[in-house]
Amino acid sequence: MRWEKVTLVGIGLLGGSLGLALRQRGLARQVTGYVRRAASVAECQQLGIVERATLDIEEAVRGAELVILGTPLAQMRPLAERMLPALEANAIVTDVGSAKAAVVAELEPMAGRAGAVFVGSHPMAGAEKMGAAAARADLFQNAVCIVTPTPRTPASARERVVDLWTALGMRVLELTPEKHDELVALCSHLPHLAAATLAGLVLDPAQPRELPLLCATGFRDTTRVASGSPEMWRDIALANRGPVSAAISRYIDRLRDLQEAIHRGDGAALEAFLAEARERRDRWQAQNASPSPE
Repeated sequence: MRWEKVTLVGIGLLGGSLGLALRQRGLARQVTGYVRRAASVAECQQLGIVERATLDIEEAVRGAELVILGTPLAQMRPLAERMLPALEANAIVTDVGSAKAAVVAELEPMAGRAGAVFVGSHPMAGAEKMGAAAARADLFQNAVCIVTPTPRTPASARERVVDLWTALGMRVLELTPEKHDELVALCSHLPHLAAATLAGLVLDPAQPRELPLLCATGFRDTTRVASGSPEMWRDIALANRGPVSAAISRYIDRLRDLQEAIHRGDGAALEAFLAEARERRDRWQAQNASPSPE
């Protein structure tokens, strides 16, 4: 599969890595990027992410067979509205957003009005680093990508989007937008918010000044993702507020169980809690761990 022109709307870690991977694997004859800052035009071209970058979104998408939205979730709708006049009939639009139900509900009919097709995607790959300079061509290799077609998605468009992520080295899983949001609230969104909560608590300036000196490998590894983009994670939590709120409630319930076992001095319950968690994580690590965790 080879695309004639692919347009990346937003070139950060994911968009930049897509550009590098598309070009390295020869999956597109031309890769164009839309960026918001003049300095990013030269940067993206110098990094080899795109052949051409522009500040004009209509110019960027004109003639594109495939448009990939790689911006924070709150920016997707306004950018989609701006690019609609130049969007080609029969073009495919997808995204890399971490919440799907709201995005699909907004963008699927918008794309349809232009004669194009929107198919939601979520590559479960990323890092706490941000920006085009952090991009790497192997980011998607062996990771999972969730594709979220709806009953209105043409089979040909769904197949092309699945083929895209497969060609980038990903394992594709198809889910409804709603099921996607329910599951990633637990495995992706909750871990980030838990890490941010822990980092904010332990590194609060009101804590004893010696405390940060005692934070070692366990604290660093547990809070790594708290260094991610606040703007991006704000948008994710708000776009997926129902499932995220439910996930937090379930997490609090587990913490209360743990707290009560400790308060009672119940060593057997505490050991069982920890042993079960270790066994489940070790089994997951052996069978399913991705080299490119989000």
